[in-house]
Amino acid sequence: MASPLGKRRIAKKVLSLAFIGALLSTGNVQAEKVLRVNMHSDLKIVDPIWTTAYMSRNYGYMVYDTLFAINTKGEVKPQMIDNVSISEDGLTYDFTLRDGLMFHDDAPVTSEDVIASLKRWGAKDAMGQKMMTFVAEMSATGDSTFQFKMNEPTGMVMQALGKPSSNVPFIMPARIAATPPGEQITEYVGSGPFVFLQDEWKPGDKAEFAKFEGYVPRDEPADGLAGGKEVFVDKVVWKVIRDQQTKMNALSKGELDVIEQPAHDLLPLMEQDPNIQLVDLNPFGSQYTFRYNVLHPPFDNPKIRQALMYAFDQEEFLYAAVGDEAYFKTCKAMFICGTPIATEAGFEDKLSGNLEKARELIKEAGYDGTPVLLMHPTDLTILEPLPPVAKAIMEDIGLVVDMQAMDWQTLVGRRNKQEPVAEGGWNAFITAWNAVDNASPLTTPFLNAGCDKALFGWPCDEEIQSLRDEFAREADPAKQLALVEKLQIRVAEYPTHIHLGQYLQPHAMGKNISGAPVSPVPAFWGYKIAD
Repeated sequence: MASPLGKRRIAKKVLSLAFIGALLSTGNVQAEKVLRVNMHSDLKIVDPIWTTAYMSRNYGYMVYDTLFAINTKGEVKPQMIDNVSISEDGLTYDFTLRDGLMFHDDAPVTSEDVIASLKRWGAKDAMGQKMMTFVAEMSATGDSTFQFKMNEPTGMVMQALGKPSSNVPFIMPARIAATPPGEQITEYVGSGPFVFLQDEWKPGDKAEFAKFEGYVPRDEPADGLAGGKEVFVDKVVWKVIRDQQTKMNALSKGELDVIEQPAHDLLPLMEQDPNIQLVDLNPFGSQYTFRYNVLHPPFDNPKIRQALMYAFDQEEFLYAAVGDEAYFKTCKAMFICGTPIATEAGFEDKLSGNLEKARELIKEAGYDGTPVLLMHPTDLTILEPLPPVAKAIMEDIGLVVDMQAMDWQTLVGRRNKQEPVAEGGWNAFITAWNAVDNASPLTTPFLNAGCDKALFGWPCDEEIQSLRDEFAREADPAKQLALVEKLQIRVAEYPTHIHLGQYLQPHAMGKNISGAPVSPVPAFWGYKIAD
């Protein structure tokens, strides 16, 4: 039997010499525990700040750690932080890192690394950008201490530093975080519970991660994305399998351990399989979203964007992609039904398939027949059925649609292009966000209307930005709801995106698998494999 070191083929500088020596001197070597996972897509982009793609975010949680994290109650808890103190006037935050934080190259995590990482994240992320408008200065006050000086008090600092999904404020070494946010990093060193095995990475086939023996979990139980991230497997392998039936068969035979996003139409069969269990690890659910590119015709015209808000019927999309009403619900509230700020304001007469009103707006807009290039990801079961629905509706109201098929990672790369369609650009695509991403005007990535600072699609509206600023300063729940109503009414006038309903997505896993964290992000600490 080959040694564990030979199997892992760990990249240079990943493991300490002491640990390598221990491996080589071990007499009785147990078989590696390898967790084999089929994720929703292939991993091609390994910079979770450069892109909001969830595969890159998922990779980020394997390799990096965060200052704060949310538990299963949605509470923000310290993660890399030992303690934080806030001055009475709310203008000074002093943070101390906990002991034992180490990067995969054996360098200690310092406050300089933290500051550099937060600057890069804060230049890219919607909530990070908003938080940085309140921060006058970030400075290292010691090797393991750092300070925020604020322009004015705000309650969003911890919420921003603990945000669970794209873009996540992951902490990287300062030399890597110095990479401009518009460029991708080229070195993949974090301080998280897993080491990325770059030499084993084969896009289109697999990505592998080894347990980082130098990781010191918090001395407390794991709770969602917070608490002690204990790893009970030696390696996690993300295996690319595109066909849904093949995935299910592999899981049933024990050739796979976890399927992140099994097709909803196969769930009844999986429920009957004695070797498979269905586990809902994300009780928050997700929200479908149609994204316009406002830079180019025809969606540079707000009336044409408004037309789609009237024409689209959430039920048509949800039945096409999910099918089973047990796993979806229509919801006209932009910031997720069931939250304290849920309201239909601005959308009462929209999202219900009013084709006549949509045709009127297309005519008023003077639409000239410019085709809509609609990107269609064909390798994601949860998204693949949606663009054809959108295409049919858009054509019904008089738009010309050029729907182009591509894999999701190609779409992720293309959506960053601001060039016109003729030069490789795009007009629209449909995606899905975790509900926690879209549960607030501050966290909703597509709501950022900061022009060139906004995400791909690049909406540009001062009123939306002003209302988001007011929300960030407001602590009174009743006043926050009033601001949300104003904000949604403005979005109905200047659409940034269209929310197409909410759905639940259980994981499928073998009956011998346990310990998976309950969280809006598929995390792989805590997993145990029974013999």
